[in-house]
Amino acid sequence: MSDVLALDLSALKSAGIRALLLDIDNTLLPRDTSVFPPEFVDWLGGLPDAGLSAYLVSNNWHDHIFDRAAEVGLPIVAKALKPLPFGFLRAARALGLRMRQCAVVGDQVFTDVLGGNLAGATTVLVEPLSTSDLPHTLVLRRVERVIMAGRRPVAREAGAGEG
Repeated sequence: MSDVLALDLSALKSAGIRALLLDIDNTLLPRDTSVFPPEFVDWLGGLPDAGLSAYLVSNNWHDHIFDRAAEVGLPIVAKALKPLPFGFLRAARALGLRMRQCAVVGDQVFTDVLGGNLAGATTVLVEPLSTSDLPHTLVLRRVERVIMAGRRPVAREAGAGEG
């Protein structure tokens, strides 16, 4: 599995990263459910122990996304208009950080990775948590597969992702 649990938090911290700017839909929350996987909730709760802050950055603007953010106790920039960098910049500014101190983590090349790169952040691509997606996202995923040319997002090894 290639998800946020695969992130080497200590390596990110050593590289000067102080905050994770996290996508929600299909990165932390499977698109076909409104329930965070419990292991992700635990992982989010452990970020401060790893010396990292977190901020949610989502293109979603529906009411339920604010409920999900409140559920995990994290601030959110909704309707972020990714890949434009403004939502990421807003989150970094709210945290009192520069973009080079942030890592953008998400499941889409054309929103999360492109937007994070435009903003000047480190970017981490993870696999989507479900195959369910919006029609336009499914089209973009086909293009992503061509661009990725067989490469895979960050992978979790046995015992990895802790810390």
